[in-house]
Amino acid sequence: MKLLFITLVLLSLAVAGIAIKIWAKKDGKFAGTCASQNPMLNKSGESCGFCGKTPEQYSDCNEPKHIS
Repeated sequence: MKLLFITLVLLSLAVAGIAIKIWAKKDGKFAGTCASQNPMLNKSGESCGFCGKTPEQYSDCNEPKHIS
């Protein structure tokens, strides 16, 4: 029972942290939602599976479907 309580408290803190991040950011947007923007995750320069852009095309990305 003690482990369940600790787990629920930690999960609640994580959800609260994400909610605060959305609330505190301008327009409630997460920056960099696509994995191909991260050079550590995309070392081969492949395009995004969601929007089809290459990592070089993300500097001016303002597509509504990409930014949720």
